[in-house]
Amino acid sequence: MIDDLYSAKLLRLAAEMPLSGRLADPDATSEKVSKLCGSRIVVDVKMAGDQVADFAQDVKACALGQAAASVLGAHVIGASLQELEATRDAFRSMLKAGGPAPEGRFGDLALLAPVKDYPARHASTLLAFEAAAEAARNAVDRRT
Repeated sequence: MIDDLYSAKLLRLAAEMPLSGRLADPDATSEKVSKLCGSRIVVDVKMAGDQVADFAQDVKACALGQAAASVLGAHVIGASLQELEATRDAFRSMLKAGGPAPEGRFGDLALLAPVKDYPARHASTLLAFEAAAEAARNAVDRRT
């Protein structure tokens, strides 16, 4: 069962972290921490209207959190605020309620479906998408 959780594809994702670091002048920043394990993710965004124009993430997380952040970093540029929020909600539903995996540009999150059987891992796995959605929402709200 644990082999399903830490598949070779998932571990490869965790090792390939796109858009690592911090932005010099972000429109908004969000930091999320898992109280259970101490995983921490800081996300910076620059928005063009309601779409992500630039993005960086500082990830100090377990392999599951890193894999989710890797999927985010690979596909976040051009994503709309609505898409980020919908993906965050679908991802949460997949883990906590057995819902379907997010579709579209973030469809690789399906690799994390086995995490649903490990509730203690849900928080760290969701951090990147929670931080990205919050940062994008804060940036858009500041402009309106």
